[in-house]
Amino acid sequence: MEIENKEVVRRFNVEVIQDGSEAAFKALMAPDFINQAAPEGMANGPQSMWNTFQNVLRPALSNMKVTIHDQIAEGDKVTTRKTISGTHSGPLMGIPPTGRDVAIDVIDIVRVEDGKYAEHWGLNTFSTVLATLAKA
Repeated sequence: MEIENKEVVRRFNVEVIQDGSEAAFKALMAPDFINQAAPEGMANGPQSMWNTFQNVLRPALSNMKVTIHDQIAEGDKVTTRKTISGTHSGPLMGIPPTGRDVAIDVIDIVRVEDGKYAEHWGLNTFSTVLATLAKA
């Protein structure tokens, strides 16, 4: 089970985050998914994850790439340490394009149920990246 769950998470990172495949998103996301890392008061369902990648990161980062450094699986949970990188070529949270290369470091835990993302917790350096770009 752990190997299959790691593959689900790997596919999500490459096919959904990096490549932007809506078909893969729909195939890999449980309809009752909960993003436990969503800011308080913000939407935390499946669509909130899609919006983060498609409406925030993808328009702002050209050549977006996900590099998985480590994955550890136990039971129905997969922990992944990864970097989402790209070139800041479009507006990002109100910050005009700088042309700089950016890297967002992420550690997340995903609970996989029936081959789909059921729940997510995560920490990342997105706020640090924004602060750095704002100073550019």
